[in-house]
Amino acid sequence: MAAAAEPKTIVVVGGGITGLAAAYYLRRSAEAAGLPVRVAIAEASERLGGKIETLRKDGFVIEKGPDSFLARKKAILDLAADLGIEDELVPINPSGKKSFIVFRGKLHPMPDGLMLGIPTEIAPMLRTGLLSPAGKLRAGLDFVLPARRGGDDESIGEFLTRRLGREIVERIAEPLLAGIYAGELDKLSLRATFPQFREAELKHGSLILGLRRALKRRPAPAAGSHPSPADAILARFRGAPFLNFRRGLATIVEALERALAGAEWRRGRKAAALRRAEAGGAGPRYTVVLDDGEELAADAVVVTAPAYDAEALLREHVDCGMLRSVRYASVANIVLAFDKASFGREFNGSGFLVPRTEGRQITACTWTSTKWLHTSPPDKVLLRCYVGRSGDEDAVSLPDEQLIRLVRRDLEELIGVTAAPVMVEITRLFRSMPQYPVGHVEAMRDFRRKLAAALPGVWATGAAFDGIGVPDCIRQARETAEAAIRELGGTGA
Repeated sequence: MAAAAEPKTIVVVGGGITGLAAAYYLRRSAEAAGLPVRVAIAEASERLGGKIETLRKDGFVIEKGPDSFLARKKAILDLAADLGIEDELVPINPSGKKSFIVFRGKLHPMPDGLMLGIPTEIAPMLRTGLLSPAGKLRAGLDFVLPARRGGDDESIGEFLTRRLGREIVERIAEPLLAGIYAGELDKLSLRATFPQFREAELKHGSLILGLRRALKRRPAPAAGSHPSPADAILARFRGAPFLNFRRGLATIVEALERALAGAEWRRGRKAAALRRAEAGGAGPRYTVVLDDGEELAADAVVVTAPAYDAEALLREHVDCGMLRSVRYASVANIVLAFDKASFGREFNGSGFLVPRTEGRQITACTWTSTKWLHTSPPDKVLLRCYVGRSGDEDAVSLPDEQLIRLVRRDLEELIGVTAAPVMVEITRLFRSMPQYPVGHVEAMRDFRRKLAAALPGVWATGAAFDGIGVPDCIRQARETAEAAIRELGGTGA
């Protein structure tokens, strides 16, 4: 009888959502391919999940990091089904979908028919008080302006100004789109963030018409096909733009940790160096050196750390200019809880966004207990305010009392909240929001080609590469894991 094959050892650097999902899919793909593997996960923090962190306290479910995910991005839904936690999913409150934008110190309803800040219906834009008559006319030029030729990348701000004019960019698109990345539209790559905008321009000659037609298109299921787990979940929550879990996003982190029983954990241990084995050796190709001196032999390495940590690990072996070009913005979340009896007002909607031009400390405010009914006891009100964005990050580092005072002042002036909070939870996320510069997609592809040539079997992925949302990180993790198992020679991978 032939001896059993020696397991391949794979080291995952980083225990955030990308690293955990990568470890999960490495094991699953290896099993499907008939390849025995050992997976070790090195995470610099004692806590798993990266930016995902849920505080469950006194009946509150408080997200200290991301607070939900886009329902249409299926990677997280498929993973939830795989992990058996799909029944924990909850949609936003249907009566809490309405949102507002601040303009000249007042809240204005967001016009109906917006798709990622871009109008797809004319009448609501004509009625809105967010734009001047000249701004509305300028936006309408999108119907007649020719598409720009050439294939070069450009910034989101440049593209939208060219198509719709500066007024609609600053008053509507910027607070919506820049809020996703905490970024500056004039510096963020269009191709890396919203490539569908450029595709709409090229295909339809108009951004507005292109997105309107995209909204109306509904792909029909293939004849005889069966819905995927994600499709079944989406059918259950039809129309809900965002989802979360009843006990918060940490639910998926906890489920992944349970599913990874048997993995080799190195918590509180940062990967400090990567060494190649001597050429011609029969053993593992690499050694990952941890900051306490432990050495992990590895046949493959999946690096999911932030760009600045990945660069420190890889720069000795490969040109890491792409990783250095990805700057990170710092942000803070300030969650305030109030007694409903003394709060003094009711909310009709999910919250409001604040454009840069308003000069406020807060960039947005979510009326959390209205938007997500599972987050608060019925006799309490929960608000979540955001502070900090690229180019305007000083407030993130202010002392707690000063930061709370500034946030409460904005809340009083904008929505009339004068009640004293019964609880405040501040989370500072330093260097947490990657900023994709113009040319990012091409630079990423070039870097990955160089990495594959210089370090076969070493992979780098995560929020710094191809999408910062939780579903995007899970999708990248799965794609990377499947590619790594194929590279290691799994039959049927």
